[in-house]
Amino acid sequence: MKKTIIYLIRHGQTEWNVNERFQGHQDSPLTELGVKQAQWLGESIQNEKIDIMYSSPSHRTLRTAEIIRDAREIDIIESDDFKEINLGIWEGKRQEEVKEKYPEQFNNFWHDPEKFKVQSSETFQDVIKRSVNKLDEILHINQGKSILKVTHTVVVKLLMAYFEDRPMKNIWNPPFIHPACLCKIEFQMNKPKVILHGDTKHYKEEPFFG
Repeated sequence: MKKTIIYLIRHGQTEWNVNERFQGHQDSPLTELGVKQAQWLGESIQNEKIDIMYSSPSHRTLRTAEIIRDAREIDIIESDDFKEINLGIWEGKRQEEVKEKYPEQFNNFWHDPEKFKVQSSETFQDVIKRSVNKLDEILHINQGKSILKVTHTVVVKLLMAYFEDRPMKNIWNPPFIHPACLCKIEFQMNKPKVILHGDTKHYKEEPFFG
């Protein structure tokens, strides 16, 4: 049986990444470096066969997907199930401010994500449920194809933990998910094999921790 391949990608660097603001369902534009990061990744996989692309509908992910696609005639399908975690009242706030104002939940977010919840937010469990359900649907209807998906940090971390059978409490363990980094997973007989995880070999400048 032919392998199904998933290319799982985080969006390029954004203005709020630089300002260390939580984005969640809110949005900010790609920086000049963020555009370059997407271009470098697109160039690095230009000879790889891509049958279909999926993206979160956030502008930062769609723009990253469009840059990676470049002149190729590939459909980009938007899916709310691949949006970043909804961070409720934290969205748009700087991490330093959130840490000071909500110390317990800030600690939970980074060190005990199963306990994370703030006003109007999703939980990590909500995100893994919607993203895995959508992924299973995509794999079912695209067997034997190469699928590129552009999403967000929490979704990437949760999906990679799912593929690696990693407990949720350890999702923030390395590797770091840099902007426009690449994860590659091959599926055969519905069994995932992680080929790349947070790869940045396509970078032409030092990575930015955003």
